[in-house]
Amino acid sequence: MALISTEQWMRFENDGFLRLGRILNDSDLAGLQQRIDDIMLGTAPVDYARMLMQLDSTTGRYQDAGVQTKGHKGATLGYRKIQDLEHDPLFLAYTRHPVFREICARVYGEETPIDSFRAMFMNKPALQGTWLPWHQDRWSALDRDPLITLWTPLDPATIANGCIQVIVGSHKLGVINPAHPSAFLTEDQAQIYAPAEKTEYLEMAAGEVVLLHNWLLHASDVNHTAIPRRAYSVCYMDGNTRSANNESFVRLFG
Repeated sequence: MALISTEQWMRFENDGFLRLGRILNDSDLAGLQQRIDDIMLGTAPVDYARMLMQLDSTTGRYQDAGVQTKGHKGATLGYRKIQDLEHDPLFLAYTRHPVFREICARVYGEETPIDSFRAMFMNKPALQGTWLPWHQDRWSALDRDPLITLWTPLDPATIANGCIQVIVGSHKLGVINPAHPSAFLTEDQAQIYAPAEKTEYLEMAAGEVVLLHNWLLHASDVNHTAIPRRAYSVCYMDGNTRSANNESFVRLFG
């Protein structure tokens, strides 16, 4: 029996995103919350040399965030991004959830092997955070575009603490700025394609999940509250994808 209905798939194809509801139970959510804090504080049993880590900016400006390099950068809850969480058993187990397997089979085909392009923690620390400019999730170094991302807030995601902002249906426009290696919009393009009056805010409870088409325009604000906005984001891709940078990827399904 399919876990996602035909009507839900039609909604996803029209809007570019689909709310899947609560998938993480309280115990598993608490486990991931604790594990990511332990990773930030340097006390988790993980190989930090395999994890790309970036400290958050103190100004809220994207260009002022710390360098993105492998390795721990100090015991602090002020990280902005931690990638390569496929190498942590707790996060890997969640990444392989049956619902996510079904989604990948629907999008890429039953027989297509599925790799993780990136399994990452995205954080907006309390009263901090970085404005993430309008962009689409695609990368010119890959020989084909990954199509889907599954995003799970580990804390309540609200307008006040920097939840995802989207432009509904914008995935149908195709890649807007192929000149940028990560498909970030120019300021002029953002004014045209992501005006304030078209912005929808994806407020979500901790443990809920949203499926995002990678070409859906999205952004997120700084955190104006006293609680963090932690989230786990996984981009699933065709396992036959090749990278011009000779990257290796973790096989998830198939």
